[in-house]
Amino acid sequence: MGRSLLNRWNLRRQQWWSYIFFFVITVVVVMCDLVARTGRLQQRYADGSRLVAGCIPFRYLNSESGKVVHVLMISSSSGPGLLFPKGGWENDETVREAAVREAVEEAGVRGILMDFLGDYEFKSKTHQDECSPEGLCKAAMYALYVKEELETWPEQKTRTRTWLTIEEAVENCRHAWMKDALVEGFCKWHKEKMSKGEEIAGYD
Repeated sequence: MGRSLLNRWNLRRQQWWSYIFFFVITVVVVMCDLVARTGRLQQRYADGSRLVAGCIPFRYLNSESGKVVHVLMISSSSGPGLLFPKGGWENDETVREAAVREAVEEAGVRGILMDFLGDYEFKSKTHQDECSPEGLCKAAMYALYVKEELETWPEQKTRTRTWLTIEEAVENCRHAWMKDALVEGFCKWHKEKMSKGEEIAGYD
C-alpha cells in the first residue's frame, strides 16, 4: 500500500514538472517573438549592399464612397517624417520572414504577407560598415494585409503608428525611395489587383 502511494506521488510529481517545463518553454517562445533583434552579426550583404526587408501594411476602412485603402506608417527615431517598417535581412531567415518580423518589431502588426512589390536601393548614413562602407542598401518590399494590431510590441516606446490614406502617406513619407515603393510599387500592384477583380478584402 505504501509503495503504491509512493509510486503515485512520483508519477504526479513528474506530471507537474512536465507542466512547468511546457509553461516555461511557451513563455520563452512568446517573449522571443516580442523582442527586437539587434546587432549585425547575421546581416546579409550582396555586391557591397546591405540587404533589407520591409513591407507596406494596409487595410480597408468604410466610407460613403465604399472601402478606402489605408496604409500604416511609423514615426522615425532619427527625425521628422513617417516610415514603413523595414530592417536588416538576416542569415537565419528568408526575406519574407524578415519582412514579417520587421512589421511586428517596428509597427506591432501581424497579417498576411502578400506580393513582392520590388527592390529599392538607397543610401543609409547610419548603416555604414566594412561590408558596405558607403551605406548602400537594397530593400525588398512587400504588401502586408493587416489582420491584427498588437497592444504591445518591441519598439513601441520609440515609435508611434498612424493609419493614413495614400495621399496622406505620400505627403508625410520621409524617404524618396519609400515614396517610390508606395506609388510605383504598392499603388500599381493594388490597382492591378482591383482591375482583375481580385477581392483582397476577402482575406477578412
